[in-house]
Amino acid sequence: MMKRLMIALLMALPVMAASAQDNTWERPQTGSNADARYLAGAVPEKDGHVVFEATLQAPGKTARQVYDIMLQQLTSLTKEEGQFEQSRVSVADEQNLQIAATYQEWLVFKSTALQLDRTRLMYHLFVDCRDGEATVRMTRINYLYDEERDPTAYKAEEWITDKYGLNKKQTKLARVSGKFRRKTIDRKDYLFGLFAKALQ
Repeated sequence: MMKRLMIALLMALPVMAASAQDNTWERPQTGSNADARYLAGAVPEKDGHVVFEATLQAPGKTARQVYDIMLQQLTSLTKEEGQFEQSRVSVADEQNLQIAATYQEWLVFKSTALQLDRTRLMYHLFVDCRDGEATVRMTRINYLYDEERDPTAYKAEEWITDKYGLNKKQTKLARVSGKFRRKTIDRKDYLFGLFAKALQ
């Protein structure tokens, strides 16, 4: 009986793995280099603020087409599961082809039957649209952790930068703030990848 049960479980593993959601743009590496992409330089700072920025290509599309696609993407994002009612597109400037949106969402570190470890993630997205491309910035990143029991607020600049999110030698993620750094980078990669795909 036990042997048959084990065989059934092993046969189900590929199906279970395939159905797991992967919200990262690039699949994380495994092995000794698994954390390499989260280490020094992975969280850029500009004028004292954490700013993730990318220019995404939109081959053959006019600036107005790029704007329409990005507006639709940012609007759809506000309705995703895990978003709070505060998530919204705050600026949609058709003349200058610029968009600004603010989001509050759950960032889940661990979810099991016995444990739910998560934080509220707050950030802004700014988009500048031009012929053939869009520049996207993710900034003003803040966290509200353990808000159901003992709320603690963190700013990205004081929590996930190289100084705070890594050990002193910058060879490993910090014990506590490292999980915020990892999941924030994963979220950024997912969003930028989503937008890049929509613009193709």
